[in-house]
Amino acid sequence: MTLKERLAGPRPVVAPGVFDPLSALLAEQAGFDAAYLSGASVSYTRLGRPDVGLVSAAEVVDTVARVADRVGIPLIVDADTGFGNALNVIHTVRALERAGAAAIQIEDQQLPKRCGHLRGKTLVSIDEMVGKVAAAVDARAGNTLIVARTDAIAVEGFEEALRRAEAYLQAGADVLFVEAPRSLDEMRTIAATFGERVPLLANMVEGGRTPVSSADDLGRLGFRLVITPGSLARAMAFAGAAMLDELKRTGATAGYQDRMFDFDQLNARLGLKEALATGDAYADPAKKAAE
Repeated sequence: MTLKERLAGPRPVVAPGVFDPLSALLAEQAGFDAAYLSGASVSYTRLGRPDVGLVSAAEVVDTVARVADRVGIPLIVDADTGFGNALNVIHTVRALERAGAAAIQIEDQQLPKRCGHLRGKTLVSIDEMVGKVAAAVDARAGNTLIVARTDAIAVEGFEEALRRAEAYLQAGADVLFVEAPRSLDEMRTIAATFGERVPLLANMVEGGRTPVSSADDLGRLGFRLVITPGSLARAMAFAGAAMLDELKRTGATAGYQDRMFDFDQLNARLGLKEALATGDAYADPAKKAAE
């Protein structure tokens, strides 16, 4: 089933934020129908830096290719601003499609961009972003969805965000993402304005500006795609810090073993048995007989 078909289903698609093949594999094994390659989480994990526009297009493409090689669920990719103007957007869309993206998200911030729930953002003109959305739509070769995000609420106000979202929809966006609504009333207005015409994305950020709600509640409001872009990275960082504190304090991990996979458990998750069986199937018959 394609991502577009899943978005038309009876319940919203929940896409946890992933950042490498292991995190994507865990999401797939947990039963999720899609994953969201979070630009913020890629910055956290590849660079050890906050989401302030430091991740390059090449790093995102490389990460997508590695994730798509490991999992089969559709991957929604945060491509930030498209990494430049409309020409850059064309190049980015084509590269991400080849790498395995099922959907590509671009936003209307100026470079250098920053996390949508941080202050101090600036926007490109509405006309420039309309051109970038149209370029993304024209550049795609297959059924890749184009997600258009506006960060206008924090910069130009809620009404301007709606105006921008309408323009991006008219330019051909397949999914609309109005970032960082500040209340359920704003979310209801977004859904009432666009929900009957296009799938809407809701971004759930713990400690962010948007009220955190369940997927079912967001579905009732009219949202079709729910992302939790940084949740897994934050949870893994929290657990890792706690384990390291235990190791530093006691000199051993014994007190933390009930909160981690052991050697065999992690290898089972990674598919060690299957990998060894595949290798054996192609092994030299003489070598196999000797064993």
